[in-house]
Amino acid sequence: MSANRLRARAPRAARHPSASAHHGIERVDDYAWLRADNWQAVMRDPAVLDPEIRAHLEAENAYTKTVMADTEPLQETLFAEMKGRIKEDDSSVPAPDGAYSYYTRYEVGGQHPLFCRKPRNGGEGDGGEEQILIDGNALAKPHAYFRIANVAHSPDHRLIAYAVDTKGSEFYTVNIIEADTGKLVDSEITDNNGSLQWAADSKTLLYIWLDEEHRPRRLLSHTIGDDTADRLIHEQSDPGYFLEIGATQDERFLLFGVHDHETAEVSLIDAGDPAAKPRLIAPRETEHDYSVDHHEGRLIILTNSGGAEDYRIVEAPADDPGRENWREIEPHRPGRLILDVVAYKDFLVRLEREDGLPRIVVRRFADGEEHEIAFAEEAYALGISHGYEYDTSTLRFTYSSMTTPAQVSTTTWRRANAPCARRKRSRAATTRLFMSRAASWRRPRTARRFLYRCFIGKKPSSTAPPRSFSMATAPTA
Repeated sequence: MSANRLRARAPRAARHPSASAHHGIERVDDYAWLRADNWQAVMRDPAVLDPEIRAHLEAENAYTKTVMADTEPLQETLFAEMKGRIKEDDSSVPAPDGAYSYYTRYEVGGQHPLFCRKPRNGGEGDGGEEQILIDGNALAKPHAYFRIANVAHSPDHRLIAYAVDTKGSEFYTVNIIEADTGKLVDSEITDNNGSLQWAADSKTLLYIWLDEEHRPRRLLSHTIGDDTADRLIHEQSDPGYFLEIGATQDERFLLFGVHDHETAEVSLIDAGDPAAKPRLIAPRETEHDYSVDHHEGRLIILTNSGGAEDYRIVEAPADDPGRENWREIEPHRPGRLILDVVAYKDFLVRLEREDGLPRIVVRRFADGEEHEIAFAEEAYALGISHGYEYDTSTLRFTYSSMTTPAQVSTTTWRRANAPCARRKRSRAATTRLFMSRAASWRRPRTARRFLYRCFIGKKPSSTAPPRSFSMATAPTA
């Protein structure tokens, strides 16, 4: 045992007996005082914490630092080793939107992201000079804590809204800046949960307001430069439900949803008229879960209605979306779980899972022809990256497995005037855009090669559920 540990004396919290009675039983807690009665105010301003509580916490921290002092060289070694496995100057794949491609990147030695864009130059490329929209490292310097939860550019690309927390409370303040100059033009939105959605006019911003219990309580509309109170769109009084906001892929409608873990309710707001009354799609019904996208005047709805435990896809007219007008376009198939649906101008993309494996299926709207993105590995994770654009013939997706590091790829699909097979498994048009640094690590000479299999259903001599397992071969030279 080190001398530091022998000399250190653990702080002892004072006893302040506090009695409470529940269900006819009285309980005395000597340390209840350590839970600040004003904890909600402390979340917003740590300076108002009871001095006695603060003194005890600081004493605990000092004690920990003392007894761990002799491990500091080892801590630094471990930190450097873990840091060495991270690509410090990592960046995301640029996402095209109109005249620009947007992305985030990190700098060596920095702890916070930089949000950037480049001129798109009329194609998929991201050529041109980089423009740093938000420098997280620079903004974080005056603060002991700093986190940006969300960044959203306006449809006309002139304004950037970002939600930032500098106290660790997760009550975010929304700053709005000019994209070209960085000038702050608005910072009136507070108590936000990080959810933001621009309307088509590029001056109206919808956001979710948190109450004192940190619950998403209200959906509000804020107009840039307007000093009047923000307009209330919806207030959710039931604490068992959450609020969320978003937009359809074509940005024709703004969406706000009310949901718990098994029930959903979605309403539409005309993105071109954010002051218009929301249009309810289907009223809340226990255990009815659904999500919505829009395509050329009709809604594309992923729903578990009608006993569709693994979900089905229906369509309905956007101007009269009640359930009586729902028409099925992809039926429920037991054992095939539809996870996500995205409607692009020419294609309907769905992510589904069957026999334990996910796959992406792309349906051409013009004639119903479908393509399935094929993968050779027996177990993997797969996700759709929706992107910003609606009128596009490319789809990005994320892929990883136990032997393939996380990667981002893009697939280009043929438009309606090009022939294709009824249900074709396609690989030829897929291009990898990004792969995790893990893919470039050099294996040590003693590294083992791993094989893995995914068993679906009952294994011989086993009643275990489906799972993946790995098996090592002998070391390779």
